[in-house]
Amino acid sequence: METMSALARTAPPLAGTIRRPSCALRPTASLSFAAASTTPRGRLGLGLSTAPAGSGRAARARAVPRRIVASSEVEQSYIMIKPDGVQRGLVGEIISRFEKKGFLLKGLKLFQCPKDLAQEHYKDLKDKPFFPKLIDYITSGPVVCMAWEGDGVVASARKLIGATNPLQAEPGTIRGDLAVQTGRNVVHGSDSPDNGKREIELWFKEGEVCQWESVQAPWLIE
Repeated sequence: METMSALARTAPPLAGTIRRPSCALRPTASLSFAAASTTPRGRLGLGLSTAPAGSGRAARARAVPRRIVASSEVEQSYIMIKPDGVQRGLVGEIISRFEKKGFLLKGLKLFQCPKDLAQEHYKDLKDKPFFPKLIDYITSGPVVCMAWEGDGVVASARKLIGATNPLQAEPGTIRGDLAVQTGRNVVHGSDSPDNGKREIELWFKEGEVCQWESVQAPWLIE
């Protein structure tokens, strides 16, 4: 019996019964960053392959990010940092929010707003009881005037800015993070594409809005 046991331990395994090592490699997901041959210059193809490398499968599962914007049209929006935002040193912080989002800055200036311009800008509110106080506030110190351009910039900028009442604005928005009261809500943003054009023409003189293209454009827009 001891001899039979020894033979069993030393005998070669039968054909078809070879055991594979427990540490054999298994197919793993691989992340592929490659520009597809049919993709125009400047576009980046991002694919997530779940098939083993070299498997030869024609179809591979891919996770493709989708670009979601408020509008497919290139728009312009007038964004103004109000006197409280300037006095509190929030200019750089606010500008960076729009730059990081990917919008294009077309016009920028520090400006002391005269009373007649403030009244024209807020003319839709002239019948409101707070109108005189609003005019005094917006002319109390310099403002930063900005013209921003991009796909769906008007609606997207409004989301970045947050609700009129900062206490109701979502965390992460400009007003939600940087303001506490409606009368000191830091920033203004156009509420429609038409008003965006009108306000830019109102606050900027001819030649003050620059026409240029960012080298980042192919990495932001398909």
